[in-house]
Amino acid sequence: MSVPKYDKLMNPVIKSLHNLGGSGTVSEIEEEVIKILDLSEKDVNEIHRNSVTKLAYRLAWARNYLKRFGLLENSSRGVWSLSTKGKETKTVDSEKIKRVVREEYIKNKEKEKIDYDVTPEEITWKEELLEIIQKISPEAFERLCQRVLREAGFESVVVTKRSGDGGIDGVGVLKLGKVLSFKVLFQSKRYAGSVGAPIVRDFRGAMIGKADKGLLITTGSFTREAKSEAQRDGAPPIDLIDGEELVEMLKDLSIGITVKQEIIEDVKINKDWYENI
Repeated sequence: MSVPKYDKLMNPVIKSLHNLGGSGTVSEIEEEVIKILDLSEKDVNEIHRNSVTKLAYRLAWARNYLKRFGLLENSSRGVWSLSTKGKETKTVDSEKIKRVVREEYIKNKEKEKIDYDVTPEEITWKEELLEIIQKISPEAFERLCQRVLREAGFESVVVTKRSGDGGIDGVGVLKLGKVLSFKVLFQSKRYAGSVGAPIVRDFRGAMIGKADKGLLITTGSFTREAKSEAQRDGAPPIDLIDGEELVEMLKDLSIGITVKQEIIEDVKINKDWYENI
């Protein structure tokens, strides 16, 4: 079957979170929805625009409407969970949710509450940033990946791309505490589409015997075949960072992004949440 419209994905999202124990990352929810709907590889890998797949785009809208309706919550770390109301909900009336959320949007717009928008926040700034990154030169993208790895805790990160290197763009050392360290080779792909399994296999072939682990970074997405190949049993594992994860890292590491804090942090404990976990 083809990827359903966002409103038809609301119930699969609710079901996926129940299946996952009440919470899950964006990727975990997506994988569970794929299983629930039995989507084909072709459907899952279909691109909506730039590097965002049609499934990921529509799921973002579905999650946003469910959140506006009070059934979902999400943390700053990208974890989505069922609210207390969501935990008691097995199925929803998508037409009712669309009507209520849109009426609320119109009401707030008339009151000039510019902070309320029906568009998923994760779509707007992420798409804008990915479009910017995809326009920079391949060399600039390699330097960006180098900066990201340094900020993430890697040491001795060097861009080493040269002809005949099998696609290896750089190398770094990841230290765990003060005891263990791993040499990691990385490859950067400034793509607007999907990275397939052949690229993962070629990268693995280039890195075998040269490093402990591999890291493949792209502004695009990875096909399900690529993800399976990266963690194939009996082969050196390769970690994958797609466009969505990359821009999240740029935000978390404050690389070219400033997050405006409107108010002083006010921490409040939600006792009901813990009682209903």
